[in-house]
Amino acid sequence: MVDNMEWFNVFGLIFIAVIMIPNVVFAIKCKDGFDNKWNNVEVTEQVGRLCCFGFMIINIPGTWFGWWSDEAFALYLSVDTILVMLYCAIWIICFKKNSVFRALTLSIIPSMLFLFSGIMSRSVLLIIASVLFAPSHIVISYKNVK
Repeated sequence: MVDNMEWFNVFGLIFIAVIMIPNVVFAIKCKDGFDNKWNNVEVTEQVGRLCCFGFMIINIPGTWFGWWSDEAFALYLSVDTILVMLYCAIWIICFKKNSVFRALTLSIIPSMLFLFSGIMSRSVLLIIASVLFAPSHIVISYKNVK
């Protein structure tokens, strides 16, 4: 890692960019998207999502303490890469299937990605944002498919 760029996580940016690709494709192909039946929880989900995106990329000094070791950084890269690949694979396999499986996996995987990234990078703000995001995103995704 380059010390003078500690505030910027290029790997976090790449992970966010890649998981956004299927979401953008979905938004273009399915202009109606889905009917959100849980508007009261949506604010928490959206705030959590935007904060997760931001804190995956930007490390705020005093709230981000970096990786414990080179091995922890390698584990972060490996696990995040697997989660992102799994997320994209589920999107591809289940693109046209509106099912509970798709809803849950596509909400649990990014939740795991954000929480794991926060823990591994020791980012207090990313951990808080992921704890806000995960339950609301999973509940909304599940309820919207039911």
